[in-house]
Amino acid sequence: MIAAKETFPKLTPEEYFVWEEQQRDRHEYLNGEVYAMSGGTINHSEISINFGAVLKAHMRGSGCKVLNSDARVSILNSTDYVYPDLSVTCDERDKTTKQFITYPCLVIEVLSPSTEAYDRGDKFRMYRQNPNLQEYVLVDSEAIAIEIFRRTAQDTWQIINYQAGDWVDLKSVDLTFPIEAIYEDIVFDSASTESS
Repeated sequence: MIAAKETFPKLTPEEYFVWEEQQRDRHEYLNGEVYAMSGGTINHSEISINFGAVLKAHMRGSGCKVLNSDARVSILNSTDYVYPDLSVTCDERDKTTKQFITYPCLVIEVLSPSTEAYDRGDKFRMYRQNPNLQEYVLVDSEAIAIEIFRRTAQDTWQIINYQAGDWVDLKSVDLTFPIEAIYEDIVFDSASTESS
């Protein structure tokens, strides 16, 4: 979730890493500018934890890393760094890095009204520059709905939509699960569910 650009001069990537180590909040780094990450709702947090738990249980012993929103992803062929809600990497090159990963096979963003356009637009454009990324997942935080953008053999993106009662299929990590597992204990605002 990106909020607002900080008001100070552009930083080099090295200056950004040093500076952010001293910050209480997380910041994305895009084109030399630093952007504060906004806070999320309780549902956003619970959905992220539920999805992370499903992934972690499935990936245990695989050698892959399941990472939460504290882990930066380096945008390939750039000096940009972003924070997805969840990511999975199985790439050997990411096993020794400490500040960020570069080669996720799966990236998950939990949508918020304030960041949905960014997650669907600019952020997805950045992620898909990476040929290692196989699936980009958008998870609704106001209704039971998940969209998967899956890279095809022709290097195009197929969209698969899931809703209540569906089983979600993540081919990037060979995992199928009921969508309700991601929404366990989630209580939706009645106004948002009526408009969905």
